Parts: sequence; C-alpha cells; structure tokens
Amino acid sequence: MIDSTIQNAINAALQAYTAYTPINAEELKTKLTAVFSAEEDFLSKADALDAVFNDYPQADALREVFFDLLMVNFFSADIDRLEEDYLDSPEWADIEEQTLDRGTELLNLLLYLNECRDEAIEPSLEDYLTEFLLVEDDEFQDEHQIYEPVIANQILVESSPEEVQKVASKLSEDAELRDIFYPMMTFFQNTQPSTSDEELVAQNAVDKGFDMAVYSILVEFNKD
Repeated sequence: MIDSTIQNAINAALQAYTAYTPINAEELKTKLTAVFSAEEDFLSKADALDAVFNDYPQADALREVFFDLLMVNFFSADIDRLEEDYLDSPEWADIEEQTLDRGTELLNLLLYLNECRDEAIEPSLEDYLTEFLLVEDDEFQDEHQIYEPVIANQILVESSPEEVQKVASKLSEDAELRDIFYPMMTFFQNTQPSTSDEELVAQNAVDKGFDMAVYSILVEFNKD
C-alpha cells in the first residue's frame, strides 16, 4: 500500500529534481511507486528501493531521502496489515538495528508534519525543536547536538532564503543536517508558500535539484 501523501511527495520531489537533472521522471516514478505499493516486508522493500536507485545513478542523491519516505509510508500504510504491537516486536527491533545507518533527519521532520496535520497544529521551527525533538531536555542531548546549527540560527526563519543560503554554504562538511539545512529552514520561513515564494527558494538553493526535491516533499506533507 502507498499513502496518498507519500505518493504526492514522490511526484513533487521527482518533478523538482528532474527540473535540474535530466532523468525520465515518469519512468522513475512508476518504478518507485511499485516499490512503495508492494505488499512485502520492510527490508525487502528497502532492497527494492536500492535496486531502483542503482539503475538511476543520476538520482542517487535522493536515495536516503526516499528511504525516509519509505519508512514514513511503512508507519502510515503498511503497518495497518501487521499486528497491533508490531513496532514492539523483536522483528522490528532487528529491522531498526539493520537500518541504523540509513535515511536522514528528514524522517523526524516528516513524522512531525504528520503529527501536526493529525492534530491540526500549524508547524513551526520552535515547536519542532522544543516540543517534538525535546532538544532542551537533558535526556535528548544527542538531538541537541545534531540540531545545533539550527538552534544557533533559529533567527533565520524571520529572514530570507538568501540569508539561509549564506549560512548553509558555510556549514561543516560533517554536520549531520548539512544537506537538509537549506530546505528545512526555508520551509519554516513560510510553510504555505506561494509560487513566487517557491521560485525565490529555488533561486537561492545551494544544490538546486536536491534542495528543491526535499523542499517540495516538505510543502507536500504540509498540505491538508
């Protein structure tokens, strides 16, 4: 099964990415949709996802982002056909262990946006950091460390994409949030962007194809 929001996010991400990278978007979309829709276990679907990206090396930058989407789809759609306590099972614990090095911090942000939609909450960077990630709590100092560049630059949500781009370009190569910093911060600047807003975000993007693919996913997840 595939969640409708996930399907829309796949479509939007590929449309944004292929605007800057020559790939047959329709062909890739068809193959990815088949992976997400398959009634197989999660690891089998992850292997199938990797096989698709192995066949499309031009799109490899999106591999881990789509792994995040696959995980969210599992929580949103696939979980319905499994036992109620599946996420507490040894099988799921083994899956988590095998996929520790997969995906990005985009996963947490997408889960947050799902929660906002379910509870009719307007997403904000402050709410995401303090209420969802609990970065101010002593128990969650790992998250605080990962999100340090965001915490230190929260003022950027009141600024412009151009200012976000300046900071994003100077982030350390080993910063875990380096790749998604620009699309995340520009999304929180305006969570309901107009076409002109999106054009301004694209104009200042650090890596236009990747940034706009991730940004498009976030915008899609925040739609009613």
